[in-house]
Amino acid sequence: MTVDSLTVIAVAALVVAALALWLAIWLVLRTRRLSRLSGFRPEMPAEVQTRLDNEIARVDRLSTQVQDIATRLPIVERQSSAAVQRVGIVRYNPFADTGGQQSFAVALLDSRGSGFVISSLHSRQATRIYLKQVAAGKSDTPLSDEESEAIRRALAGGQALAGEVSPGS
Repeated sequence: MTVDSLTVIAVAALVVAALALWLAIWLVLRTRRLSRLSGFRPEMPAEVQTRLDNEIARVDRLSTQVQDIATRLPIVERQSSAAVQRVGIVRYNPFADTGGQQSFAVALLDSRGSGFVISSLHSRQATRIYLKQVAAGKSDTPLSDEESEAIRRALAGGQALAGEVSPGS
């Protein structure tokens, strides 16, 4: 090889290198501009893009539902505190001439121990029903032993029908 041919090859290589450098700089600048415009997204298969869009929509729906529940939760908590949550039942036989423990006392109380107690006294001649108001686990009206026991059971977690009470206990 001669010096002239080596000079031509060197100049040609220099021109090719300059063009490659210019192209690389142009591509970097173009990529930055596209990513700043948020229009640059690598191609992904249509199936993957569809799944991704469906999952994004599902997460958005779930987020809306959670916000709705968070808004309604305090209202439901306020309402539920006044609902009957504690029940106590006592069945008993108040009279010697009847059987089957057909008389009962039922305490129906809210979360604060307020509500009412219903008593039913069954005899051969008649059945009498009484209703007494309860506030914070106590009544202004005198309570029978069975009514007091029904309230106690309700406040203890409502052990319905557990341990029958006999008269005079």
